[in-house]
Amino acid sequence: MNTWIAIGVTALGCYGVKLVGLLVPAGALERPLVRRLAALLPVALLAALTAQQTFGDGQALVLDARVAGVAAAAVALVLRAPFLLVVAAAVLVTAGVRAMGG
Repeated sequence: MNTWIAIGVTALGCYGVKLVGLLVPAGALERPLVRRLAALLPVALLAALTAQQTFGDGQALVLDARVAGVAAAAVALVLRAPFLLVVAAAVLVTAGVRAMGG
């Protein structure tokens, strides 16, 4: 039953956040600082999620094959590779390191 309570509270919270967003005056959203933050916030959240999923395991710091995959993707990005090639490089390097026992 606790799961359904959590789902209900989460649904109401999401609805509330959406409602608050609709009630914000348009003038407040046109400020340069707000526009810049709105543009940078998704990138920062995605970077934080990637870092947490790559280097974290519960409350411990883990350095395993995923780190090599992220490094390979970073190199491919620096070389301006197409997105699918970046993903393929990360997958292949991660799989290769895991196959070698890393």
